[in-house]
Amino acid sequence: MTRTVNKVMLIGRLGTDPEMKYTSSGTAVTSFRLATTRYSKGAAGLAHEDVEWHSIVAWEKLAETCTQFLSKGRLVYVEGRLQTRSWDSPDGQKHYRTEVVIHEMQMLDSRAPDPTPAVDSGGSGLAGDDDLPF
Repeated sequence: MTRTVNKVMLIGRLGTDPEMKYTSSGTAVTSFRLATTRYSKGAAGLAHEDVEWHSIVAWEKLAETCTQFLSKGRLVYVEGRLQTRSWDSPDGQKHYRTEVVIHEMQMLDSRAPDPTPAVDSGGSGLAGDDDLPF
């Protein structure tokens, strides 16, 4: 039998505060958005950043931990697997959503985030991040 792998590792900043809900059976589930940024230079040599947004889901004790300790702007490492859900809207249209269901989370910044959000709510990238890697 051939083995397959479904593993995702991300380091990024939270774009939203975690939101915790409970299933009908009482299981905690938390979701939040995570921004990762790739830096490059354009043809004119100007720095450019591309931001990718990821939907993150945590279950049970990890869900509670994420809700308790994470907030918008925090830098975190998450590890998990990709999962795609589908549903039909009331008008009969099929919708899909791919999420990273995490089983591990580690906070990488040692302080609480500044009152000024580190992630631009418009989704354009990380605000105030002048230390480009090139």
